[in-house]
Amino acid sequence: MSENSELLHALDQIEKDKNIPKSEILNVIENALVSAYKKHVGKNVNVEAKVNLETGEMSANVVKAVVEKIENPLMEIDLSEAKKINEDIEVGGEIRIPLETQDFSRIAAQTAKQVIVQKIRKSEKDALYEEMKGKVGQIVNGVIFRIANRNIIVDLGKTEAILPISEQVFKEKFTIGQHIRTVITGVDKGIKGPLTILSRTTPELVKKLFELEVPEIYEKVVEIVNIVREPGMRTKIAVISHNPKVDPVGACVGIKGARVKPIIDEIRGERIDLIPYSTDIDKYITSAFSLAKVSQVNILSQEKKQAEVIVPDDMLSLAIGKGGHNVRLAAKLTGWHIDVRSEKQIQEENKEKADTQQQEAVADLEKLEGITAKSIDTLAKAGFTDIEKLKTLSIEDLMTLPGIGEKTAEKIIKAAQNSGL
Repeated sequence: MSENSELLHALDQIEKDKNIPKSEILNVIENALVSAYKKHVGKNVNVEAKVNLETGEMSANVVKAVVEKIENPLMEIDLSEAKKINEDIEVGGEIRIPLETQDFSRIAAQTAKQVIVQKIRKSEKDALYEEMKGKVGQIVNGVIFRIANRNIIVDLGKTEAILPISEQVFKEKFTIGQHIRTVITGVDKGIKGPLTILSRTTPELVKKLFELEVPEIYEKVVEIVNIVREPGMRTKIAVISHNPKVDPVGACVGIKGARVKPIIDEIRGERIDLIPYSTDIDKYITSAFSLAKVSQVNILSQEKKQAEVIVPDDMLSLAIGKGGHNVRLAAKLTGWHIDVRSEKQIQEENKEKADTQQQEAVADLEKLEGITAKSIDTLAKAGFTDIEKLKTLSIEDLMTLPGIGEKTAEKIIKAAQNSGL
C-alpha cells in the first residue's frame, strides 16, 4: 500500500470511528502544508495547497501576480518569466508555480498530526457531551471514585460525574468503591470534557425506579400523575390506571410489597405513599394524607385553591407529620393550600364563635330602653337576640317565655321598634 493510500485509509478510519468528516481532516492537512512552507521561506508568500480526495496526493503552488515591473518578488512575477510557465498569461493575471512538497511535507505531516489529534479529542469530548446531554433525566449506575469536600466523584465508565453535596440525601453515607444509583440532572461543557451533574434528591430518582420495577408503568397502563418528595423523609406519588381492571396502587406495591420494597431499600428506607389520583378534589385531598384519617374536607376557595382538612384529635400529629412534612407534601401533590384542624379545635372555634355572637347579641339587647337585665337574660337564653325579629313578634309569642308577662312583652316589642337598630 502506498503512502498516499495509507493516508486515505487512515482518514476513512477516523471518519468512521470518530465521526470526523474526511474533507475536514484534508483541509487541516492543506493548511498545515501552507503553514509549513511559509515557515520554510517566509510569511509574505501566497501559497495554496491541495490534497486529492481520490488519490491522497499532495500538491502545493506559489501564487504570484503577473506585472510589468516587479516591486515585491515574493508576491509578483514579470510577464516574460510568467510566459515561460504559461504562454497565454497576460499582465494582471495570476500564475501558479508548482512546489516540491518533499522539502516541507514532513513538517506539514507533524503539524497535521497534532491538529488531527486535537480534533479527535475535541470530537470525542463533543460526542460524549451530546451523549450525556441525551441522558439527562435518566437513572445511571456508577462507582464512587473519590470524595472531595463532601462532593462525590462517580465513575460512570466513559466519564466521571459529580454528585454535589446539595444533591445528596442528608442521612445517606457512601464510601469509595461503593456502587451508587443516581439521576443525571445536568451536563455542562468543561475544559477536560463534559461536567455531568448527578442527584440522589430529585423526585425523578424515585419515578425512574418505579418505571424499572413496575411493568405497568413502563407500558403506560399505570401513569404517575405527580410525584413530590422531601428526600430522606417521605415521597408521595399520585398514580392512575388507564385499565379499569388494573389497580394502580396495587400494581406499584406488588405481591407482598415485592415491587415497592427494592425501591424503598434503594432510597434507604424513605417512606413512600402511593395515592390513587382523582379528579374529585375532596377525595384526592383525603387520599393525599395517606394513613391519617380525614373526617372532612372544606373547600374554602375554589379559585384560590384553598381547603381546610378536619381530622380526629388522635390523627392531628400524623396528618401534619414530623416538621409538617406530611401536610406540606399533600399540598404540593394536590396543588392546593391546605390548613389542617382537629375536630376538637373546630368545636372550640365554633363555640368561641357562638359565644362571641351571643355576646354581641346581648350587647344589642342591652341597648333597648327600659328592658331589665332579667328580661334580657331570658330573651338571650331563648335565642331571641335578633332586634329585627323582635320587631315582628307578637305579644303572645314573647309571653311563652318564662317570666315574660303581657306588659313586659309589649314593652320589649315597642323598645325594639323604637331602637333604630
